[in-house]
Amino acid sequence: MSPHRLRLGVNVDHVATIRNARGGRHPDPVRAAKLAIVAGADGITAHLREDRRHIRDDDIARLKAEIDKPLNFEMAATDEMVRIALETKPHAVCLVPEKRTERTTEGGLDAVRQHAQLAPVVHTLKHAGIRVSLFIGAQPKQIEAAAELGAPVVELHTGSWCDALTEGREAEAKAEWELIRAGAEMAAGFGLEVHAGHGLDYATAETIAALPQVVELNIGHFLVGESVFEGLAETVKFMRAAMERGRKKARA
Repeated sequence: MSPHRLRLGVNVDHVATIRNARGGRHPDPVRAAKLAIVAGADGITAHLREDRRHIRDDDIARLKAEIDKPLNFEMAATDEMVRIALETKPHAVCLVPEKRTERTTEGGLDAVRQHAQLAPVVHTLKHAGIRVSLFIGAQPKQIEAAAELGAPVVELHTGSWCDALTEGREAEAKAEWELIRAGAEMAAGFGLEVHAGHGLDYATAETIAALPQVVELNIGHFLVGESVFEGLAETVKFMRAAMERGRKKARA
């Protein structure tokens, strides 16, 4: 399998988190999105949560209207969010799990148990011409369920692998990596487009970029955090360079 060009989606949620800590309009996630695109982002991701803790409705509307790259709208599979997606018509929707008590997204959707809830949402969004992805763990049963639901894309949750690496749990990290590697291969075998994200930094992005089945990485918190020290444009450029180093390994 020849590796596709690896796309980078920059998540601007936590630019909005900083803004909301004080209120007002600064820093502006739409301005951040435009800077990221100039620096090499292939698209912008934004998660409109039920509690609006970071991205707000007007952010989504402005992103759709003002950026010249695809908007990936992360959302829970609720009637409210489906309505907003149909009104906004983003390039893509990524369905994610959501709990009010969580600090950030914890794990992937349970596409097996939530099949009845997810099926009409996937159908409605696809019928409206919106590309649908499911944010799932890389377990075989989840990938099979995603394929059965008819979503053309899966985004594999990389958070457990990244956490295990950060915390020095080597055996667990190795097991999680093998799950991701095998999951990417399995998903591609089903004809699904494979994305990955959550917790990625320069090193882990470089590693996962070597998987030829993965065609897009969505990265946010790390980039926003590093931008405090390096600036957002430079941080995006550094990430693109790390991804390209990893991609060269896939081409070798």
